[in-house]
Amino acid sequence: MNFPVLSIAVLTPLVGGLVELVQPADKKTRIRVIGAIAGFITMALSLYLYFAYDRSVGGWQFIEEMPWVPSMGIAWKLGCDGVNLPMLALTGIVLFAGTLVSWAVDDRPREFYAFLLILTTGVMVVFASLDLFLLFFAYELAVFPMYLLIVIWGWKVTREYAAMKLTLYLLVGSIIALVGLLAIYFKTGLHTFDMIQLAQADLPVDFQKIFFLPVFLGFGVLAAIWPFHTWSPDGHVAAPTAVSMLHAGVLMKVGAYSALRVGIQLMPEGAKMWLPWIVILTVVNVVYGASVAMVQKDFKYVIGYSSVSHMGLVTMGFAAMNLTSMTGSGVQMFSHGIMTALFFAIVGVVYERSHTRNLPDLGGFVRKMPWVAVAFVIGGLVSMGMPGLSGFVAEFQILTGVWDAYPLAAALSVLGIVFTAAYVLRVTGQVFFGELKPEFEHITDATVLDKVALFILCAVLIIVGVFPSIMVDLVSSGMEPIVNLLGG
Repeated sequence: MNFPVLSIAVLTPLVGGLVELVQPADKKTRIRVIGAIAGFITMALSLYLYFAYDRSVGGWQFIEEMPWVPSMGIAWKLGCDGVNLPMLALTGIVLFAGTLVSWAVDDRPREFYAFLLILTTGVMVVFASLDLFLLFFAYELAVFPMYLLIVIWGWKVTREYAAMKLTLYLLVGSIIALVGLLAIYFKTGLHTFDMIQLAQADLPVDFQKIFFLPVFLGFGVLAAIWPFHTWSPDGHVAAPTAVSMLHAGVLMKVGAYSALRVGIQLMPEGAKMWLPWIVILTVVNVVYGASVAMVQKDFKYVIGYSSVSHMGLVTMGFAAMNLTSMTGSGVQMFSHGIMTALFFAIVGVVYERSHTRNLPDLGGFVRKMPWVAVAFVIGGLVSMGMPGLSGFVAEFQILTGVWDAYPLAAALSVLGIVFTAAYVLRVTGQVFFGELKPEFEHITDATVLDKVALFILCAVLIIVGVFPSIMVDLVSSGMEPIVNLLGG
């Protein structure tokens, strides 16, 4: 039996979270160190899997399987391909960065780090799962700690409202998706939740056309697809910094990834019928999200609506159903995850020192926070799709592929890029340039740990932008079998 490195990678955060819970509550430094160690090991193992994957062979690798409920065909089955490896790496990187920027959390850090790590395990199991039941089980596991993290440690003004709104939206979406999952299980008659076997079951075309939409939109709620997106900015704003990083950077990708794996890959005929209509929703996502972000006065709401816009590009790439656009979507999920984690880390650092997120009240922070200012500019350039950075690699492929399928949608989506440039430049000017107000003369630069987190996130965005083949070829190899199912 091969060494179960994938299982260890996805379960490391869970073990770390359980270890946290048995620590004395007053040993706060030890608790933080344990959280950071668990985050670092998770990141290291996910990066090992990423670079150990044999690209010349392709397909599913690192497969691990153990019966769980044999009578129902449920198993602990994990595997990696070119689509989910970047997602696992993304989760590990964002988790480690999140543990570092959470060092200042002083209110019950034991429970905070434990819930943060348990949430991450749910996310990683979703990405690695090859069992449909396991995927849904882990999907639900990730939502419960998110509720607690927001309602206990979130922004006092809106945390209860935002946590409840997030939970209700995701609960309704997942129940709708569950109906489709169970329908697939019973319709195939295979008595298994094995996704590889289900993909080969050749479901009837009429069945696929009926159940594709509830599955895709049910999971799409977590990907903030319009008009089911309104929970997302409120959740981002209310969540503490590390939770916002995981929420926007990783959890939204869980929705898009699940919609791809379960909706498109298991029901390609249904996808071919409905995706040309869904592309309309994605155009609204892109343009509406960016235009609303452009007029926000709360720093965090700008980033929240920015995420709605950028996730619209992901689902738009899926809807174009060709290899170029879908490869771009895979890279965009990774790029946006790192970028938005960087943005929320920066917002957290600024808010922690200034105690305000109101943009008109800020200004001149480049004098006090040069590291933070440079990091925000890098993130802003990624968001705008500047060549040489990961955002360009992703968005260029998405829009090229979408142009082949839906030229009008691609043309309208360019408005989103224009609006993105507008709000990035506006926020950069309002927060970091201009006059430094007297009440902010006392503020200090980011801590050493904050700088380490910002450096890691910026470095990843630059590396993928300068050396796109490090990811594009891998994602393309994973998307190719899905595109073949769609006839692309």
